[in-house]
Amino acid sequence: MNILRPNLKGSSLEMWIFYAILAEAFFIALSPGLAKVALLCGVILWFVRLKTSTGMRFRHMPFDIPIAVFVLCGAASIAVSPDPAFSFYNYYNLVGVYVLTYLLVTQNVTRSEQVRLIAGALGLAALLAALYGCFQYVFGIDTSAMKWVDGDAFPELRKRVFSTWENPNIFAGYLDIVICMLFGLFVKSRNRKVRAGLLAGMVLLALCLAMTYARGACFSIMAVLAGYGIFKDRRVLIACIAIGGAILVLDPALANRLGSAFTKIDTSSEMRLALWESTIAMIQDHPLLGIGWGAYWMVYPEYDFYINNASVIIVHAHNLYLNYAAEIGIIGAAAYFYYFFGTMRLALASGKPHTEFSRGLSLGIGLAILSIALNGITDDVLFNIPSSMLLWLLCALAACIDKNI
Repeated sequence: MNILRPNLKGSSLEMWIFYAILAEAFFIALSPGLAKVALLCGVILWFVRLKTSTGMRFRHMPFDIPIAVFVLCGAASIAVSPDPAFSFYNYYNLVGVYVLTYLLVTQNVTRSEQVRLIAGALGLAALLAALYGCFQYVFGIDTSAMKWVDGDAFPELRKRVFSTWENPNIFAGYLDIVICMLFGLFVKSRNRKVRAGLLAGMVLLALCLAMTYARGACFSIMAVLAGYGIFKDRRVLIACIAIGGAILVLDPALANRLGSAFTKIDTSSEMRLALWESTIAMIQDHPLLGIGWGAYWMVYPEYDFYINNASVIIVHAHNLYLNYAAEIGIIGAAAYFYYFFGTMRLALASGKPHTEFSRGLSLGIGLAILSIALNGITDDVLFNIPSSMLLWLLCALAACIDKNI
């Protein structure tokens, strides 16, 4: 850590707080437990700094109010949960982690070199996660018994990598995020060597994404990059078609997997439609406070129109928007997505960053949030704790960049 000291200014306490932020950013993808430890250490040090420093003031960010409404609505939903004790435990553990991550970053990251180092930590972690995913694929990991794919519909599909994440779909959503960030930096960089390195990283991550066979994530990143190519730079569109086409030719199983999204041969597509129908019914019956934070799996059996098997546990709606509306009510969900899409717009439209790197990172974060938004139509990738920690960290960075640091 001492190698960072020459690049950073401020008191030793400030630097240790930043080291904690840096550690959290690095470990989110590799070890969520260590990421939480780093967050806790950073928060404790920040409170010490608040008590001992007379010059510190709270930095107001663009979406403080919707975040506060989301937090309050989430807390209120606990009262109507079938198991308030479980919902309370789940709420303060998760919302506490997310909001504290946001506050720790927005209140303590004030210089452009700090943003650059955090981005570097995220990039290094992504490289390690991608390499481990490739290792899984090359040396073999049979996931056919893990119920991540319909074996009858895809008998040839025996491998789906998940690296350090819970399952292939979550890993794929993470890869989408990182690809978008690298792409934003690539577009804004003028250094040929840097661009070459970023392009190599994107190709590696794209190959790893193909190894997950996650349809939603693949379609999401294609839509994001193709949309940028259509509206901003046709060369990007051509490159995406070329790289994507090459991957599909080399892996016919992936082509079959993606094509199945438009047919009924895979039961997962049919099940999603049934889950959405059940979730809409939940929202209609509980529009104000929802069914309770984290209570989806407890309430779903009452709305089971499809599976009709009490032993099957469904933990989320496989739709980001419906899941939030069902659990914390329409007002809480609206506040959350006002913050979510507001940050995306802020990052994409921001003309404030005065450095090439900040402009690229801001664009990348905006595109990453867009990829989550698209992927969220068919899956709730934010149900995964590290994914949500990463989102709140990126939103915090976007807010910091907007302050023209």
